[in-house]
Order: sequence, then C-alpha cells, then structure tokens
Amino acid sequence: MTDENFMREALRIARNAEGRTSPNPLVGAVVVREGKIIAEGWHRRAGTPHAEVHALNMAGELSKGATLYVTLEPCSHFGRTPPCARAIVDAGITRVVAAMTDPNPQVAGRGFDILRAAGIQVEVGLLEAEARRLNEVFLKWVTRKLPFVTLKFACSLDGKIATVGGESQWISGIESRTFTHHLRDINDAILVGVGTVLADNPSLTTRLVEGKNPVRVIVDSNARTPLDATVVTDKSARTIIAVTSNAPAEKLSELAACGVETICAGGGKRVDLEILMRELASRELTSVLVEGGGTIHFAMLNAGLVDKVFAFVAPKIIGGANALTAVAGAGFERLSDAARLKDLTTTRLGDDILISGYVEA
Repeated sequence: MTDENFMREALRIARNAEGRTSPNPLVGAVVVREGKIIAEGWHRRAGTPHAEVHALNMAGELSKGATLYVTLEPCSHFGRTPPCARAIVDAGITRVVAAMTDPNPQVAGRGFDILRAAGIQVEVGLLEAEARRLNEVFLKWVTRKLPFVTLKFACSLDGKIATVGGESQWISGIESRTFTHHLRDINDAILVGVGTVLADNPSLTTRLVEGKNPVRVIVDSNARTPLDATVVTDKSARTIIAVTSNAPAEKLSELAACGVETICAGGGKRVDLEILMRELASRELTSVLVEGGGTIHFAMLNAGLVDKVFAFVAPKIIGGANALTAVAGAGFERLSDAARLKDLTTTRLGDDILISGYVEA
C-alpha cells in the first residue's frame, strides 16, 4: 500500500463522526508499521480524545518507529484536551504524514513545529483537496466566523414546492425524505422563516433512530411565532427565534418564559441575515441547513450566504402561475446575477434526482 492509500483510509474513518464533532473538525488517524495498518482512530466528539490519541492508544508500544497518517495538523495547544503533537512525540512516532495545516490560529503550523523540533519527519499536503472538502464546515467557521450554509429543497420538474391549493406532502419520495433527515442529523442548526411555522407548524426534528436534532432557528422579524407552535412547546430541541428591534418586548418575554432564545439581528423591517449568521457562529453553531420556503431561500441566496445546494427534483409537473416555487422573493433581474452552482453531482434517489453543488462566489 502507498502513502495515498493510508491517507484515504484516514479520510474515510474521519467521516464516522460526521455531524458529531462540532465545533471541532473531523479528523482521522492511521498508524502504519512495516507497510501495514496497526491502529486507527477518529475524533468522536468535542471534549473527547482526538483521533491521534485514539490511534496511538490502540497501537501502544508498536507506535515506536511507526508512521502516523492524519487528515489535519495535530493540535499544539491545551483546549478541551491536551495537545496531540506532544502525545505523538511521547509515543515514539518517527514520521508524520498530514493532509493539511490547521487554519485555526491556535495551531497554524505550531503542531508541526513541535514534531520537527523532536526530530520527527513531517510531510504535509497529501490529498489536501479531499481533506479540505471533508472539513469544509470547520474551515469556514474557523477562518470567517460564519457557519457553513446548505440550502435544501424538494420540487417538481417545473420548480414547484406546492400545488396552487397549497398541498406539498409529498412532492418527493421516501428515499429523498430519508436523506433530508440525514442532512438534519449532520447539521448543527436548521433554519426556516416564520411563514413556514405559521403554515405548517413543523417540528424540524430528525426522524432517524440514532439521529440528533438540530437547533431550530426561526427567522421572525416581528416575533409572530405562536406560543403554541410545536417548535416552542415540544422541547425536542433548542429553539432560537431571530427578530429585529421592532419585535414587541412583551412577546419576547413570553417566548423567553417558554424557554425560547431570541436573537436581535438588526433594527430594520427584516432580520439582517448576515448578523444572524455571525450570531449563530458565535454560539458554536458551525453548520446551518436552510429548509424553509421560497422567500427565505431567495433572501439567503441574495445575501450571498449559501455555500451548498441540495435540490431534490421529483418527476412531477404541477403547474400553476400562483403555485409556490422553490426560490421566490424579488428574484435576480439579470441572468448574470443568478446564483450559479459548480462541482455538480447528480444522484438517483428512488424516482427522484438529487442535484447538489456549491454556490460560486
């Protein structure tokens, strides 16, 4: 096996904890001796041992003279756990192959400095593009102080998300809906507009046996969310309601008494979505799934806040000039202004087609 094979294994096992390590990155580590993998480890959750420590503990004395493959630079600082770079030195590892440098200012090359100072051979950059894609959420959060935002919608072939009579369940098939719950499971937060709450009274939870519920974020400028709405009463997940300074103080007090947190994001008629995203990031919510209606979808795209899109397209034609569309709002006036996707992938999910891609800057 080659260095690339071992690094691909480290990248593969890192995904075992997808959606569980926030605000930490996904990291995988593999210990190799005499051309064979003798131990593996991945970071499981913030506050628990890092991938390197799991792998080194598994390898034990066999770590002496071995090579460690790791998807991200070993940490050099005391955070929730001790520094991994020092643990690698103490274990007797003689060579470290890392996919990329950690952009976290608390690390940013210092981990490699510790290793090199101890005489360990360090190589950086193997499968770096794959490692960056693995940790696209963490990289945006730690460098830009913004969450990674994914926009998801299900629509007909003609772009409708409901009939002219308002019927929307179900446009997509069971396979697409199951994948949607996977997206909820791996994101820190799910965001909708108050219109979705008023129309559908959703729970915005994950229907997977071992899934976790994201924090529910409601964009509600004037605090119109009813006190008997499911997102207020069910206590299945934390709920944050984003308002403006125009929201009635009495209603905010009532929401607080129900255990709902409110964020004041701007003083205009509408919530300032960039302010809201920065507030969510400051609360260590590193990823946000936008799953609302056409108005909030356009607002997020128009603000340049969406990173990735998942569009589930069902083989149905609904029609209707007044039927709701996946992206509404004012719309882009010129094609040159339209949001454009790159790095596209298409996947068959039952009878539906999932189109996913990244929004060009």
